[in-house]
Amino acid sequence: MVKSPTKPLTLEEFLKLPETKPSSEYINGQIIQKPMPQGKHSKLRGELLSAINEVVENRKIALAFPELRCIFGGRSIVPDVAVFAWERIPLDKRGEVANVFPTYPDWTIEILSPDQSQTKVTGNILHCLKHGSRLGWLIDPGDRSVLIYSPKQKPELLQEEQEILQVPDLFSGFQLTVGQLFGWLKL
Repeated sequence: MVKSPTKPLTLEEFLKLPETKPSSEYINGQIIQKPMPQGKHSKLRGELLSAINEVVENRKIALAFPELRCIFGGRSIVPDVAVFAWERIPLDKRGEVANVFPTYPDWTIEILSPDQSQTKVTGNILHCLKHGSRLGWLIDPGDRSVLIYSPKQKPELLQEEQEILQVPDLFSGFQLTVGQLFGWLKL
């Protein structure tokens, strides 16, 4: 859903607005509210967060965050999963995780919802890669596919159950196939 204010807002003005549920993003001067996550989306996001953090958090390699607002390159986006290398996690004055993340994620993961524009979501992934992200995933539960985006490479479409999903270099020990990813949807 695109909200058209009476006069265009700046990014700074957008950031002063109250948060919405679901989250709104600021992209190219427009405020775009993300669709409400549905069952498959929520299940995949929860399983991915757990699986990634189980491998990387205790070893202080990285940390995966759900629906975290990232502000960089003139945009304010909220990836479904934003993964940050440990040394890049913004900290507050107490040395705790900051509330504001004025930077790009190292790995951005988007899960396509039925009412969501694939072009808009792809645009956010490409924006992340342009500003320093190492990898982007676009997961489509509808056709059980994953588009893998790497900097300066053509996207790779994975649909076969045995195909191994590419992860950023720093994530040694984390491996997932297309079949395992979508297997999480079965109860």
